[in-house]
Order: sequence, then structure tokens, then C-alpha cells
Amino acid sequence: MKKLVMSLVAGVCIAAFAQGKPIKIGEINSYSAMPQFTTPYRQGWQLAVEEVNAAGGLLGRKVEVIARDDAGKPEEALRHAIELTSSENVDVLAGGFLSNVGLALADHALRNKRLFVASEPLTDAIVWDKGNRYTFRLRPSTYMQAAMLVEEAAKLPAKRWATIAPNYEYGQSAVASFKELLKVRRPDVEFVGEQWPVLGKLDAGSTLQAVMQTRPDAIFNVTFGADLAKLVREGNQRNVFPRTPVVSMLSGEPEYLDVLKDETPKGWIVTGYPWDQIDTKEHASFAANYYKKFNENPKVGSVVGYSTMQAIFAAITKARSTDSEKLVAAMRGLKFITPFGPAEFRALDQQSTMGAFVGTLDLRGQKGTMVQWRYADGKNYQPQDSYVRARRPLAATQ
Repeated sequence: MKKLVMSLVAGVCIAAFAQGKPIKIGEINSYSAMPQFTTPYRQGWQLAVEEVNAAGGLLGRKVEVIARDDAGKPEEALRHAIELTSSENVDVLAGGFLSNVGLALADHALRNKRLFVASEPLTDAIVWDKGNRYTFRLRPSTYMQAAMLVEEAAKLPAKRWATIAPNYEYGQSAVASFKELLKVRRPDVEFVGEQWPVLGKLDAGSTLQAVMQTRPDAIFNVTFGADLAKLVREGNQRNVFPRTPVVSMLSGEPEYLDVLKDETPKGWIVTGYPWDQIDTKEHASFAANYYKKFNENPKVGSVVGYSTMQAIFAAITKARSTDSEKLVAAMRGLKFITPFGPAEFRALDQQSTMGAFVGTLDLRGQKGTMVQWRYADGKNYQPQDSYVRARRPLAATQ
């Protein structure tokens, strides 16, 4: 009888503990401005949270995500970050889509000494020039994805290159990295033209006309979203594609191929996500669970949202705490599992080794797809330590 009473008391205590103060994650993203990506992203993190809570939560506590929409504006993101840290007292901040928004959130994390896991912003500055000890980035950076694409671009006979990229931090960073890395592999190449359209306001006709006047042998493209669709449509009509080879960042992602459909330009060399062709155990389990919950197939955003939470869960488990300083210590060198396989956060610059798929665009029926693809493990495309130290503030590494 005594044992029974003790067991019941213990059970009540455990239940009460599990129902205590939840672990709060403040999630800020461009839900209204970039729904094409952020809707599957939200669904990805929702699946991860549902799974961890079904398994008992973390540290005996339920995980709660408080989401906010920054509308693609740094000032809105900052306003939400202040509210989440001061009023909601979140334990961790996560999210960010556009690079300028991510940089604003990173600065807030530093000022408030709160862990921030930047899920999507791709700018190199977030972990290098403007890096800080409280900011970690999940997705492969512009440098890393440029390095993946340069491996293929260097094989082309093209010597004269032109670039098209949105005129803000991400586009500028991507072009700079691509130029630098391609010149190392192919000292004979030259860049003969640059076009810098305002994000979301691409005039595809005038942009392509200006590019083709420079007589390029190939084009490096960094446009995405609606700008990408405009560029492809205009290029197809002008017979620029597939006549002129294109190397393009992100264009093989389902978020964009689903929009392009039968207009998908064949032959483009891209980074992307051939979700329907990956047969690893980690991905098969994730894809099946995602489809079961949302009745649709995953996109890159889905993987990023899911993996962001998996990284945070792993850090909390390792630290056995939600204290920011302990979480930072746990995040450096942290190993965690993503649908793409194992990854870890490099201690030196707090960039994850999560990779991307590199391949060529083609048509399957009336839909775009990736062919001849390979998984590029991020750890193989990160720069040397000396390169990072030259660009990252010393205080950020301490």
C-alpha cells in the first residue's frame, strides 16, 4: 500500500511538473510577405513541436511557440523581438527569412543576450562580419551555396559571365562569393555585366536586354520568388533560355518549380530539393509524417522549419537548461538530425553544416524537376578557419 501511495504521489508530481511553465520559443518570420516559403516553413516547425510534445516535451516541460509576422520589414521584426523577449519572456528566438530582417534580429539577440537561431537568412554577414555569440544560422550560407554551384560552373566552357541579383544584402553577398570562388577555380573568366534589380520589382525585359548586350557566355542568377518567375518567362520568350547557360541559386526548390510548372528552364544548374527522389531513412520518415499531417508533400521551407526546431530541442536537451549562456555553449559544436541527415554547428562561426542538393533543371511532364543531382554536405563547403577569423569579430568567437 505504501509503495502504491508513493507511486501515485510520484505520478502526480511528474504530471504537475510536465504541466508547469512551458519552454517558450519566439518565432518571427515573413508570413504575409513570403507565404510561398513561410507557409510550409510554419508547418515544418509545427510538426516538430507536435512530435516533441507527444514524446513528453523537453526537461519535463511542454514546448510552446509564439509566432509573429514581420511582413518582410526589419523594423517590424525588431518590434516583435522586443515584445517577445520583454513581455512574453521567450527562452529562445528563431526565424527570419530576408537577410536584412535576420541581421536586425541578430543585433537584437546580441543586445539582449538571447539565443537566436536564424533559420533562413542566407547572408554571410550574419555569421561573419556582423556575427555575434548569440546568433547561429541553420541553412547553408551564400558562400556555401556559391561554392557548391561553382564546382559545376567551373566545368562550363564559359569565360564571359554576367550576374543578376536583387540589390540588397543577400544578392550582393551571393554575387561577391560566386565571383571570388569562380576566379580561384577559373582565373581565365571575366565578369562583363551586373544587374541589380530592386527586390520584388524586377523589370525582366530591360534587365535581360542589358545583360545580353554584354554578350555573356553564361549567367549567374540570384533572383527568387516573383522576380524569378518574371525572369524565366521573359527569357523563354526571348529565347535567352536555354541558349545561354544559367547557374542559379535556390531555383530547384519546389517552392519555385511549382510556380514555374512547364516554363521551368531546362539545363539550369541549381541548388534545390528533389524531395520525391530522396530515399534516405531520415527523409522518408519526415516526408511521410509531414504528408500525413498536412496532406501535401514537403518543400524546402518545411525542412528548414522542422530542422530549426530540432536544433533548438537538441541544444536544450544538451544544456539541460533554457539559460541563454548555457544554450550558447551547447550550440557550439552541437550535433543534431535533419531530414537531410546529420548536421552540426561549427563552433568558430556558428554556421551549421546542413547542406543542399545541386543538380540540373528539367521537365517531367508539365512540371519542373531536378535531375543528375547530388547532396552537397555543408561541411565540405565551409571556408578555412583563417578566412573566417579575418571576417568575424574577435568578440563574436568568445
